Amino acid sequence: MDQLLNDFSPGLFIMQTVILLVLIFLMVKFAWKPILNSLNEREEGIQGALDAAEKAKLEMQNLQADNEKLLQEARSEREAMLKDAREIKTKMIADAKEEAKSEADKMIVQAQTAIESEKKAAIAEMKQTVASLSLEIAEKVVKHELSDKDKQLELVDQMLGDAKLN
Repeated sequence: MDQLLNDFSPGLFIMQTVILLVLIFLMVKFAWKPILNSLNEREEGIQGALDAAEKAKLEMQNLQADNEKLLQEARSEREAMLKDAREIKTKMIADAKEEAKSEADKMIVQAQTAIESEKKAAIAEMKQTVASLSLEIAEKVVKHELSDKDKQLELVDQMLGDAKLN
């Protein structure tokens, strides 16, 4: 430290002080404003980016909320559509069963009617056949009975006897 005090020159000190002040003046005049402007611009850019990030975050939250809402609406709409489809299916099955039962009932009635008419036709045909056979048999019996004169007289007497009894 002693050596520092020994080498001290007041002229050099003043000259260095003047140079330092000129350098500071030049820095303030020419470099300080551009440096401050670039720092301000950078600060504004960073703030703008932060604001944009915050805005994007809010928009993302809004989009997520909208997406959730749309998803819920889609789920409820899907459930409603499934419910409607189940109801339509149940109704269609019930209608088909009812129609099938109705058709079956109609077919049964038609079959019963056809059976009844066939039965009546068969009975009528059977009566016709029985009557025909009865007439043929009666004709043959009567021919056989009446072929002889004695049998004819005997048959007439028998019929007269039966007529008196009734």
